[in-house]
Amino acid sequence: MRIFGLVGRSGAGKTTLLEKIVPILRERGRRVSTMKHTHHDFDIDRPGKDSHRHRAAGADQVMVVCGRRWALTTETPETAEPDIDALIGEMAPTDVLLIEGFHAHSHPKIEVHRPSLGHALMWRPGGDVVAVACDEPPIDAAAPTLDLNSPAAIVDFILDDARWDRASS
Repeated sequence: MRIFGLVGRSGAGKTTLLEKIVPILRERGRRVSTMKHTHHDFDIDRPGKDSHRHRAAGADQVMVVCGRRWALTTETPETAEPDIDALIGEMAPTDVLLIEGFHAHSHPKIEVHRPSLGHALMWRPGGDVVAVACDEPPIDAAAPTLDLNSPAAIVDFILDDARWDRASS
């Protein structure tokens, strides 16, 4: 499994880039999974739905299943944020796992950066951010750069860098 992250400041275009590179990876015959970190509480359920009622009744886990997909939610109110490696272990085998966020975890990342937003680069020599995808030259000319408007080239970069492969379980 090849694991690559997309990191960057809010509004830089991480999700938009992910939406562009997933179909390209699929066109190239790769199975793709994604993981997204958020700093905000979220809910994939809606009040009034039976699954929401199961959770409101106190279920620790609720699985919703139909013929085309299933989703499992797990309540963890008394614990710290789950370990990303444990979460990766819960994923089905895949060719490429794209992770949006999880800045602190040690996996290769592409920083999505727009100099026009005025934020400093996250990239540092030798760090986990291995390239910067930007729409104009970044502030630090030493940073390896990718054209943010060329998602196929970004996919090439992800697929060509085999140092980041992990064995699938």
